[in-house]
Amino acid sequence: MMPLTFANAGEENIIKKVGGNPETKKFLENLGFVAGSTVTVNESGGNVIVNIKESRVAVSKEMASRIMI
Repeated sequence: MMPLTFANAGEENIIKKVGGNPETKKFLENLGFVAGSTVTVNESGGNVIVNIKESRVAVSKEMASRIMI
């Protein structure tokens, strides 16, 4: 298991766990980041841009480090 920030661009990964405080977990779950979902990182600069559930979402590196793949 590793944080989403270490994922290679274009590689499809499965979310294993979402960490953080309850408020952060709820925020990420509302965006579609739940265990068992597939996620693909598009690019990783200031923010991490990912494809999840047929949507493109940008999350901060801090948030992405709480998503374990």
